Amino acid sequence: MTKQFESKVALVTGGNAGIGQAIALAFAKEGAKVVITGRRESEGNESVALIKDAGGDAHFVKYDVSKAEDIQAMVNACVETYGGLDIAVNNAGVEGAPFVPAADLDEAVWDQVMDINLKGVWLSMKYEIPEILKRGGGAIVNMSSVAGLKGGRLGVSYYASKHGVIGLTKAAAAEYAPHGIRINAVCPAVVKTAMVERTFLHNADLADMLTKMHPVGRFGEPHEVASAVLWLCSEGASFVTGVAHPVDGGFMI
Repeated sequence: MTKQFESKVALVTGGNAGIGQAIALAFAKEGAKVVITGRRESEGNESVALIKDAGGDAHFVKYDVSKAEDIQAMVNACVETYGGLDIAVNNAGVEGAPFVPAADLDEAVWDQVMDINLKGVWLSMKYEIPEILKRGGGAIVNMSSVAGLKGGRLGVSYYASKHGVIGLTKAAAAEYAPHGIRINAVCPAVVKTAMVERTFLHNADLADMLTKMHPVGRFGEPHEVASAVLWLCSEGASFVTGVAHPVDGGFMI
């Protein structure tokens, strides 16, 4: 490992499972001190244990991404535990089931998805950015989706929230580029996680159809999204900001 993030502090929301856990592990392997957040404390502690067993340094904070006071406490924990914040990956999100036509969607589902997937990203940046500015700049990556790059049937709240993440990312990138903060989004296609398994893989025909939508002939792996996130936060991407970067096995082709 190059240890390219040694002396850096990275925050990963929703870092207790799936893509978020892979991102947290990848940063730790590259030398960063990592703060992991999530709603499920047992999984968060397991992620911290994985990092420490591999020789890394990590800390878990239980929080609700839709509550400003929890997010402020999360960022404060970064400062109190490791002295500051250099990198933030706003990964926490929900799928917004059940997947029904727009006119049949319950308002409570819409509000939940927007509160977590979109408002949660904005609130996270609201409290992350001032601390990153204190370090002289850094990088933020927000989790969107190929659903933020195209429309589709069913899942209107999810599509809307992920489109919103891209708009939010571009606006904030324009505002803070002069101040040394690069802000980008990643847009995965179908990645093998517990969320995908419970949403799609219970149906063999549906799983087969989704697989064929990826020209590479398979679903993604969490570590492949993590690799893209690390690059966007690295010096190798020093001239990259405000992009919505697909990690999709050719899905958007």
